[in-house]
Amino acid sequence: MTTSSLFFDVEEIRKDFPILNRKVNGQPLVYFDNAATSQKPQQVIDAIVNYYQNYNANIHRGVHALSQEATESYENARKTLQKHFNAPKVEDIILTSGTTHAINLVASGYTKFLKTGDEIIVSALEHHSNIVPWQMLCERTGSTLKVIPMAQDGTLKFSAFTQLLNDNTKLVFVNHVSNTLGTINPIKKMIDATHRYGAKILIDGAQACSHVKVDVQALDVDYYVTSAHKMCGPTGVGLLYGKTKLLETLPPYQGGGEMISEVTFEKTTYADLPHKFEAGTPNICGGIAFGAAVDYLNHIGLDEIAAYENDLLIYATEQLIKIEGLRIYGPTQDKTAVISFNVENIHPYDLGVLLDKMGIAVRTGQHCTQPIMDFYSIPGTVRASFAFYNTKTEIDLFVTAVKKAVMMLA
Repeated sequence: MTTSSLFFDVEEIRKDFPILNRKVNGQPLVYFDNAATSQKPQQVIDAIVNYYQNYNANIHRGVHALSQEATESYENARKTLQKHFNAPKVEDIILTSGTTHAINLVASGYTKFLKTGDEIIVSALEHHSNIVPWQMLCERTGSTLKVIPMAQDGTLKFSAFTQLLNDNTKLVFVNHVSNTLGTINPIKKMIDATHRYGAKILIDGAQACSHVKVDVQALDVDYYVTSAHKMCGPTGVGLLYGKTKLLETLPPYQGGGEMISEVTFEKTTYADLPHKFEAGTPNICGGIAFGAAVDYLNHIGLDEIAAYENDLLIYATEQLIKIEGLRIYGPTQDKTAVISFNVENIHPYDLGVLLDKMGIAVRTGQHCTQPIMDFYSIPGTVRASFAFYNTKTEIDLFVTAVKKAVMMLA
Protein backbone atom coordinates (compact mmCIF):
# COMPACT_ATOMS: atom_id res chain seq x y z
CA MET A 1 0.00 0.00 0.00
CA THR A 2 1.33 3.41 -0.94
CA THR A 3 1.53 5.93 1.89
CA SER A 4 1.94 9.68 1.69
CA SER A 5 5.14 11.49 2.58
CA LEU A 6 5.69 12.72 6.14
CA PHE A 7 6.72 16.04 4.59
CA PHE A 8 3.45 16.53 2.71
CA ASP A 9 1.65 19.35 4.56
CA VAL A 10 -1.87 19.60 3.14
CA GLU A 11 -2.83 22.51 5.39
CA GLU A 12 0.02 24.60 4.00
CA ILE A 13 -0.89 23.58 0.46
CA ARG A 14 -4.52 24.58 0.99
CA LYS A 15 -3.39 28.12 1.74
CA ASP A 16 -2.36 28.41 -1.93
CA PHE A 17 -5.97 27.90 -3.09
CA PRO A 18 -8.14 30.93 -2.24
CA ILE A 19 -11.37 29.33 -3.47
CA LEU A 20 -11.19 26.72 -0.71
CA ASN A 21 -12.04 29.45 1.80
CA ARG A 22 -15.49 30.18 0.37
CA LYS A 23 -18.85 28.85 1.47
CA VAL A 24 -21.59 27.23 -0.62
CA ASN A 25 -25.16 27.35 0.63
CA GLY A 26 -23.83 28.55 3.95
CA GLN A 27 -21.49 25.58 4.33
CA PRO A 28 -17.70 25.36 3.90
CA LEU A 29 -16.94 24.27 0.34
CA VAL A 30 -15.88 20.65 -0.04
CA TYR A 31 -14.70 20.42 -3.65
CA PHE A 32 -14.74 16.83 -4.91
CA ASP A 33 -15.16 17.54 -8.64
CA ASN A 34 -11.47 17.59 -9.50
CA ALA A 35 -11.83 15.18 -12.42
CA ALA A 36 -13.94 17.84 -14.14
CA THR A 37 -11.47 20.63 -13.41
CA SER A 38 -8.93 21.30 -10.70
CA GLN A 39 -8.77 24.42 -8.59
CA LYS A 40 -6.06 27.01 -9.21
CA PRO A 41 -3.32 28.02 -6.78
CA GLN A 42 -2.49 31.67 -6.20
CA GLN A 43 0.78 31.18 -8.08
CA VAL A 44 -1.13 30.39 -11.29
CA ILE A 45 -3.63 33.20 -10.72
CA ASP A 46 -0.73 35.60 -10.22
CA ALA A 47 0.87 34.48 -13.50
CA ILE A 48 -2.36 35.32 -15.36
CA VAL A 49 -2.76 38.70 -13.67
CA ASN A 50 0.91 39.54 -14.19
CA TYR A 51 0.64 38.97 -17.93
CA TYR A 52 -2.42 41.17 -18.41
CA GLN A 53 -1.23 43.78 -15.96
CA ASN A 54 2.39 44.16 -16.98
CA TYR A 55 3.24 42.83 -20.44
CA ASN A 56 0.07 42.09 -22.40
CA ALA A 57 1.00 41.92 -26.09
CA ASN A 58 0.77 39.60 -29.07
CA ILE A 59 3.66 37.22 -29.59
CA HIS A 60 6.11 36.16 -32.29
CA ARG A 61 5.45 39.27 -34.38
CA GLY A 62 6.37 42.46 -32.57
CA VAL A 63 9.78 44.07 -32.18
CA HIS A 64 8.65 46.18 -29.23
CA ALA A 65 9.54 45.30 -25.64
CA LEU A 66 6.14 44.03 -24.52
CA SER A 67 5.85 41.64 -27.44
CA GLN A 68 9.33 40.31 -26.85
CA GLU A 69 8.61 39.79 -23.14
CA ALA A 70 5.35 37.99 -23.90
CA THR A 71 7.00 35.82 -26.56
CA GLU A 72 9.82 34.86 -24.21
CA SER A 73 7.40 33.93 -21.40
CA TYR A 74 5.18 31.91 -23.74
CA GLU A 75 8.07 29.99 -25.27
CA ASN A 76 9.65 29.45 -21.86
CA ALA A 77 6.39 27.81 -20.83
CA ARG A 78 6.69 25.50 -23.85
CA LYS A 79 10.20 24.60 -22.68
CA THR A 80 8.83 23.87 -19.20
CA LEU A 81 6.28 21.50 -20.74
CA GLN A 82 8.94 19.86 -22.89
CA LYS A 83 11.07 19.20 -19.82
CA HIS A 84 8.12 18.01 -17.73
CA PHE A 85 6.97 15.46 -20.30
CA ASN A 86 10.56 14.67 -21.41
CA ALA A 87 9.83 15.42 -25.07
CA PRO A 88 12.97 15.10 -27.24
CA LYS A 89 12.51 18.54 -28.82
CA VAL A 90 10.69 21.69 -27.76
CA GLU A 91 8.97 21.81 -31.16
CA ASP A 92 7.35 18.45 -30.38
CA ILE A 93 5.04 20.34 -27.98
CA ILE A 94 2.06 21.82 -29.81
CA LEU A 95 -0.04 24.17 -27.68
CA THR A 96 -3.76 23.71 -28.27
CA SER A 97 -7.02 24.87 -26.72
CA GLY A 98 -7.22 21.58 -24.81
CA THR A 99 -7.35 17.81 -25.10
CA THR A 100 -10.36 17.82 -27.44
CA HIS A 101 -8.63 20.22 -29.84
CA ALA A 102 -5.48 18.08 -29.80
CA ILE A 103 -7.40 14.87 -30.55
CA ASN A 104 -9.30 16.50 -33.41
CA LEU A 105 -6.06 17.87 -34.83
CA VAL A 106 -4.67 14.35 -35.17
CA ALA A 107 -7.97 12.87 -36.37
CA SER A 108 -8.28 15.52 -39.06
CA GLY A 109 -4.72 14.90 -40.25
CA TYR A 110 -5.24 11.17 -40.66
CA THR A 111 -8.04 11.75 -43.16
CA LYS A 112 -5.19 12.00 -45.65
CA PHE A 113 -3.75 8.59 -44.78
CA LEU A 114 -6.65 6.18 -44.14
CA LYS A 115 -8.80 4.26 -46.61
CA THR A 116 -11.48 1.58 -46.77
CA GLY A 117 -10.24 -1.62 -45.13
CA ASP A 118 -8.07 0.18 -42.58
CA GLU A 119 -8.95 -0.29 -38.91
CA ILE A 120 -8.71 1.96 -35.88
CA ILE A 121 -9.21 0.89 -32.27
CA VAL A 122 -10.63 2.74 -29.27
CA SER A 123 -11.42 1.48 -25.79
CA ALA A 124 -14.75 1.11 -24.02
CA LEU A 125 -13.50 3.45 -21.28
CA GLU A 126 -13.14 6.52 -23.48
CA HIS A 127 -14.54 10.00 -22.95
CA HIS A 128 -16.78 11.06 -25.82
CA SER A 129 -14.02 13.37 -27.06
CA ASN A 130 -11.89 10.29 -27.74
CA ILE A 131 -14.71 8.44 -29.49
CA VAL A 132 -16.59 10.90 -31.69
CA PRO A 133 -13.58 12.28 -33.64
CA TRP A 134 -12.60 8.74 -34.64
CA GLN A 135 -16.16 7.89 -35.69
CA MET A 136 -16.09 11.01 -37.86
CA LEU A 137 -12.72 9.92 -39.26
CA CYS A 138 -14.18 6.52 -40.19
CA GLU A 139 -17.10 8.23 -41.94
CA ARG A 140 -14.68 10.33 -43.97
CA THR A 141 -12.32 7.53 -44.93
CA GLY A 142 -14.33 4.29 -44.95
CA SER A 143 -12.12 2.79 -42.25
CA THR A 144 -13.55 0.60 -39.49
CA LEU A 145 -13.78 1.38 -35.77
CA LYS A 146 -13.22 -1.46 -33.30
CA VAL A 147 -13.68 -1.34 -29.51
CA ILE A 148 -11.58 -2.87 -26.72
CA PRO A 149 -14.12 -4.36 -24.26
CA MET A 150 -14.10 -3.67 -20.52
CA ALA A 151 -14.55 -5.94 -17.52
CA GLN A 152 -16.84 -5.52 -14.51
CA ASP A 153 -13.98 -4.20 -12.37
CA GLY A 154 -13.51 -1.28 -14.78
CA THR A 155 -10.35 -2.55 -16.45
CA LEU A 156 -9.80 -3.17 -20.14
CA LYS A 157 -9.55 -6.74 -21.41
CA PHE A 158 -5.96 -6.70 -22.61
CA SER A 159 -6.12 -10.11 -24.26
CA ALA A 160 -9.12 -8.94 -26.28
CA PHE A 161 -7.11 -5.88 -27.32
CA THR A 162 -4.25 -7.99 -28.65
CA GLN A 163 -6.76 -10.08 -30.62
CA LEU A 164 -8.14 -6.93 -32.27
CA LEU A 165 -4.71 -5.90 -33.48
CA ASN A 166 -3.79 -7.01 -36.99
CA ASP A 167 -1.97 -5.82 -40.11
CA ASN A 168 -4.95 -3.59 -41.01
CA THR A 169 -4.72 -1.67 -37.73
CA LYS A 170 -3.46 1.86 -38.36
CA LEU A 171 -4.34 3.76 -35.18
CA VAL A 172 -5.13 3.02 -31.54
CA PHE A 173 -6.64 5.49 -29.07
CA VAL A 174 -6.93 4.93 -25.34
CA ASN A 175 -7.04 7.07 -22.23
CA HIS A 176 -4.27 6.88 -19.68
CA VAL A 177 -6.83 7.16 -16.86
CA SER A 178 -10.62 6.81 -17.04
CA ASN A 179 -12.35 10.04 -16.09
CA THR A 180 -15.37 8.11 -14.76
CA LEU A 181 -13.80 5.17 -12.93
CA GLY A 182 -10.23 6.30 -12.26
CA THR A 183 -8.85 3.13 -13.88
CA ILE A 184 -5.17 3.44 -14.82
CA ASN A 185 -4.73 1.63 -18.11
CA PRO A 186 -1.56 -0.37 -18.92
CA ILE A 187 -0.56 2.08 -21.61
CA LYS A 188 3.07 0.98 -21.95
CA LYS A 189 1.96 -2.58 -22.72
CA MET A 190 -0.63 -1.22 -25.13
CA ILE A 191 1.89 1.02 -26.87
CA ASP A 192 4.33 -1.85 -27.32
CA ALA A 193 1.61 -4.18 -28.62
CA THR A 194 0.42 -1.53 -31.07
CA HIS A 195 3.91 -0.94 -32.42
CA ARG A 196 4.41 -4.63 -33.13
CA TYR A 197 1.86 -4.21 -35.92
CA GLY A 198 3.37 -0.95 -37.19
CA ALA A 199 0.36 1.06 -36.02
CA LYS A 200 0.41 4.38 -34.20
CA ILE A 201 -1.16 5.15 -30.83
CA LEU A 202 -2.56 8.27 -29.18
CA ILE A 203 -2.94 8.45 -25.41
CA ASP A 204 -5.50 10.78 -23.85
CA GLY A 205 -3.74 11.95 -20.69
CA ALA A 206 -6.27 14.53 -19.51
CA GLN A 207 -7.08 12.58 -16.33
CA ALA A 208 -3.56 11.30 -15.68
CA CYS A 209 -1.24 14.27 -15.70
CA SER A 210 -2.33 15.73 -12.37
CA HIS A 211 -1.66 12.39 -10.67
CA VAL A 212 1.34 10.77 -12.36
CA LYS A 213 4.54 11.91 -14.03
CA VAL A 214 4.48 11.18 -17.76
CA ASP A 215 7.68 10.47 -19.72
CA VAL A 216 6.80 10.32 -23.41
CA GLN A 217 10.21 8.95 -24.41
CA ALA A 218 10.11 6.12 -21.87
CA LEU A 219 6.59 5.27 -23.04
CA ASP A 220 7.64 5.51 -26.71
CA VAL A 221 4.18 6.97 -27.35
CA ASP A 222 3.38 8.42 -30.77
CA TYR A 223 0.94 11.10 -29.59
CA TYR A 224 0.06 12.24 -26.06
CA VAL A 225 -2.57 14.89 -25.30
CA THR A 226 -3.72 16.68 -22.15
CA SER A 227 -5.34 19.84 -20.77
CA ALA A 228 -3.98 22.47 -18.39
CA HIS A 229 -7.17 22.89 -16.41
CA LYS A 230 -6.91 19.37 -15.00
CA MET A 231 -3.40 20.25 -13.73
CA CYS A 232 -4.15 23.38 -11.68
CA GLY A 233 -3.82 25.51 -14.82
CA PRO A 234 -6.38 27.62 -16.70
CA THR A 235 -9.09 26.45 -19.05
CA GLY A 236 -8.72 26.91 -22.79
CA VAL A 237 -5.20 25.56 -23.18
CA GLY A 238 -3.65 22.12 -23.54
CA LEU A 239 -1.02 20.32 -25.53
CA LEU A 240 -0.33 17.73 -28.16
CA TYR A 241 2.97 15.90 -27.98
CA GLY A 242 3.90 14.05 -31.12
CA LYS A 243 7.01 12.38 -32.45
CA THR A 244 8.75 14.85 -34.74
CA LYS A 245 8.49 12.80 -37.93
CA LEU A 246 4.80 12.14 -37.37
CA LEU A 247 4.04 15.82 -36.77
CA GLU A 248 6.01 16.79 -39.85
CA THR A 249 3.93 14.35 -41.90
CA LEU A 250 0.53 15.52 -40.61
CA PRO A 251 -1.09 18.32 -42.66
CA PRO A 252 -2.05 21.57 -40.88
CA TYR A 253 -5.33 21.48 -38.99
CA GLN A 254 -6.22 25.16 -39.46
CA GLY A 255 -5.09 27.87 -41.81
CA GLY A 256 -4.26 31.41 -40.78
CA GLY A 257 -1.57 33.65 -39.45
CA GLU A 258 1.57 32.31 -37.77
CA MET A 259 1.32 28.82 -39.33
CA ILE A 260 2.69 29.95 -42.66
CA SER A 261 6.14 30.48 -44.12
CA GLU A 262 5.14 32.31 -47.31
CA VAL A 263 1.77 33.27 -48.76
CA THR A 264 0.94 34.20 -52.33
CA PHE A 265 -2.35 33.85 -54.19
CA GLU A 266 -0.76 31.06 -56.18
CA LYS A 267 0.66 28.98 -53.29
CA THR A 268 1.22 28.94 -49.54
CA THR A 269 4.06 27.17 -47.75
CA TYR A 270 3.77 26.24 -44.11
CA ALA A 271 5.91 27.10 -41.13
CA ASP A 272 8.07 24.57 -39.32
CA LEU A 273 7.01 22.87 -36.10
CA PRO A 274 5.44 23.79 -33.77
CA HIS A 275 3.92 26.80 -35.54
CA LYS A 276 2.46 24.74 -38.39
CA PHE A 277 -0.31 23.69 -36.00
CA GLU A 278 -0.73 26.98 -34.12
CA ALA A 279 -2.72 29.21 -36.45
CA GLY A 280 -3.81 32.62 -35.18
CA THR A 281 -3.21 34.37 -31.89
CA PRO A 282 -2.95 31.70 -29.19
CA ASN A 283 -4.16 31.74 -25.60
CA ILE A 284 -1.00 33.56 -24.55
CA CYS A 285 -1.68 34.01 -20.86
CA GLY A 286 -3.09 30.46 -20.76
CA GLY A 287 0.13 29.03 -22.11
CA ILE A 288 2.20 31.03 -19.65
CA ALA A 289 -0.03 29.96 -16.77
CA PHE A 290 0.17 26.32 -17.95
CA GLY A 291 3.89 26.52 -17.39
CA ALA A 292 3.35 28.06 -13.96
CA ALA A 293 0.94 25.26 -13.03
CA VAL A 294 3.43 22.57 -14.03
CA ASP A 295 6.13 24.33 -12.00
CA TYR A 296 3.76 24.35 -9.03
CA LEU A 297 2.99 20.63 -9.29
CA ASN A 298 6.66 19.78 -9.64
CA HIS A 299 7.50 21.91 -6.60
CA ILE A 300 5.17 19.75 -4.51
CA GLY A 301 6.20 16.56 -6.31
CA LEU A 302 3.94 14.28 -8.33
CA ASP A 303 5.10 11.19 -6.45
CA GLU A 304 4.09 12.85 -3.17
CA ILE A 305 0.79 13.94 -4.72
CA ALA A 306 0.03 10.41 -5.94
CA ALA A 307 0.83 8.86 -2.54
CA TYR A 308 -1.31 11.36 -0.63
CA GLU A 309 -4.25 11.03 -3.01
CA ASN A 310 -4.04 7.25 -2.75
CA ASP A 311 -4.41 7.57 1.02
CA LEU A 312 -7.53 9.68 0.46
CA LEU A 313 -8.90 7.11 -1.99
CA ILE A 314 -8.41 4.21 0.42
CA TYR A 315 -9.93 6.13 3.32
CA ALA A 316 -12.96 7.32 1.36
CA THR A 317 -13.58 3.86 -0.08
CA GLU A 318 -13.45 2.26 3.37
CA GLN A 319 -16.00 4.75 4.70
CA LEU A 320 -18.39 4.70 1.74
CA ILE A 321 -18.72 0.92 1.44
CA LYS A 322 -20.16 0.88 4.95
CA ILE A 323 -23.28 2.66 3.63
CA GLU A 324 -26.04 0.13 2.96
CA GLY A 325 -26.99 -0.14 -0.71
CA LEU A 326 -23.98 1.81 -1.99
CA ARG A 327 -22.11 0.35 -4.97
CA ILE A 328 -18.77 1.57 -6.28
CA TYR A 329 -18.17 1.04 -10.00
CA GLY A 330 -14.74 0.05 -11.29
CA PRO A 331 -13.26 -1.24 -8.02
CA THR A 332 -9.87 -2.10 -9.52
CA GLN A 333 -6.80 -1.64 -7.32
CA ASP A 334 -4.88 0.27 -10.01
CA LYS A 335 -6.72 3.58 -10.09
CA THR A 336 -6.46 7.27 -9.28
CA ALA A 337 -8.47 9.04 -6.57
CA VAL A 338 -11.89 8.76 -8.22
CA ILE A 339 -14.94 7.01 -6.75
CA SER A 340 -17.97 6.60 -8.99
CA PHE A 341 -20.95 5.20 -7.12
CA ASN A 342 -24.70 4.86 -6.74
CA VAL A 343 -26.99 4.13 -3.84
CA GLU A 344 -29.75 1.59 -4.43
CA ASN A 345 -33.10 3.09 -5.51
CA ILE A 346 -31.74 6.67 -5.53
CA HIS A 347 -31.12 8.62 -8.74
CA PRO A 348 -27.59 10.08 -8.80
CA TYR A 349 -28.88 13.52 -9.74
CA ASP A 350 -31.09 13.68 -6.65
CA LEU A 351 -28.18 12.68 -4.44
CA GLY A 352 -25.93 15.28 -6.06
CA VAL A 353 -28.46 18.08 -5.52
CA LEU A 354 -28.75 17.32 -1.81
CA LEU A 355 -24.98 17.09 -1.43
CA ASP A 356 -24.65 20.54 -3.02
CA LYS A 357 -27.10 21.93 -0.43
CA MET A 358 -24.61 20.72 2.18
CA GLY A 359 -21.63 22.37 0.47
CA ILE A 360 -20.31 19.21 -1.22
CA ALA A 361 -19.38 19.58 -4.90
CA VAL A 362 -19.51 16.27 -6.79
CA ARG A 363 -20.35 15.42 -10.38
CA THR A 364 -23.44 13.44 -11.35
CA GLY A 365 -24.51 11.99 -14.70
CA GLN A 366 -22.78 10.08 -17.46
CA HIS A 367 -19.50 12.03 -17.32
CA CYS A 368 -19.33 12.04 -21.14
CA THR A 369 -18.91 8.26 -21.04
CA GLN A 370 -22.28 6.88 -22.06
CA PRO A 371 -20.82 3.50 -23.16
CA ILE A 372 -19.63 2.89 -19.58
CA MET A 373 -23.09 3.67 -18.24
CA ASP A 374 -24.64 1.34 -20.82
CA PHE A 375 -22.20 -1.40 -19.79
CA TYR A 376 -23.38 -1.19 -16.18
CA SER A 377 -27.02 -0.57 -17.22
CA ILE A 378 -27.29 2.60 -15.15
CA PRO A 379 -28.42 6.18 -15.96
CA GLY A 380 -25.31 7.71 -14.41
CA THR A 381 -23.28 7.85 -11.22
CA VAL A 382 -22.24 10.16 -8.45
CA ARG A 383 -18.53 10.82 -8.94
CA ALA A 384 -16.30 12.06 -6.14
CA SER A 385 -12.81 12.90 -7.37
CA PHE A 386 -10.09 13.97 -4.95
CA ALA A 387 -7.02 16.18 -5.29
CA PHE A 388 -3.93 16.73 -3.19
CA TYR A 389 -5.52 19.75 -1.48
CA ASN A 390 -8.42 17.69 -0.14
CA THR A 391 -8.42 16.22 3.37
CA LYS A 392 -9.75 13.28 5.34
CA THR A 393 -11.82 15.77 7.35
CA GLU A 394 -13.55 16.73 4.11
CA ILE A 395 -14.15 13.07 3.36
CA ASP A 396 -15.78 12.68 6.77
CA LEU A 397 -18.08 15.62 5.98
CA PHE A 398 -18.84 14.04 2.59
CA VAL A 399 -19.67 10.61 4.01
CA THR A 400 -21.89 12.16 6.67
CA ALA A 401 -23.64 14.19 3.97
CA VAL A 402 -24.19 11.09 1.81
CA LYS A 403 -25.75 9.26 4.77
CA LYS A 404 -28.01 12.23 5.52
CA ALA A 405 -29.06 12.55 1.85
CA VAL A 406 -29.81 8.82 1.65
CA MET A 407 -32.06 9.07 4.69
CA MET A 408 -33.88 12.05 3.16
CA LEU A 409 -34.39 10.26 -0.17
CA ALA A 410 -35.29 6.83 1.20
